[in-house]
Amino acid sequence: MAAKRNYRDAGTGKYVTKKYADSHPKTTVSEPRPKAKPPKEK
Repeated sequence: MAAKRNYRDAGTGKYVTKKYADSHPKTTVSEPRPKAKPPKEK
């Protein structure tokens, strides 16, 4: 199974959809999602 990815607009830094990222490959950045949430501190 492939790792899930987040996509961001390179100019604004805002998260975008995969559809938008596929349509604008020169201006989007793909990043792997973190595997797990950090543990909560008590």
